[in-house]
Amino acid sequence: MNEVVALSEKEKSAKSLTAVIYALYAAAFLVGITSIVAIVMNYLKKDEVAGTWLESHFRWQMRTFWYGLLWGVIGMAGVVVLVGWAVLLANGVWIIYRIVKGFLNLNDNKPMYPA
Repeated sequence: MNEVVALSEKEKSAKSLTAVIYALYAAAFLVGITSIVAIVMNYLKKDEVAGTWLESHFRWQMRTFWYGLLWGVIGMAGVVVLVGWAVLLANGVWIIYRIVKGFLNLNDNKPMYPA
């Protein structure tokens, strides 16, 4: 059942910011530096979303960045023995999945996981 949830002005602003951060993560596939801008924004603005449903999106975004970075480094280290290419491909697919899932839940005004 679809519920229409009225958002306050503060929540609308925070939701827009969250969408911009997802867009920056997505843009990183074309312009790599945007993910660094996004993670900095996550940390600078996380207090503004604390205690709201958007906090789960910020955690989702930050975990996507850090785990993606970790697996990217592992993949790059493994490129020499060829298995790294598979790790990098899987990492890329995983990051895309998390960005898309996050955007979809954000669009539906849903947290990333139950509180």
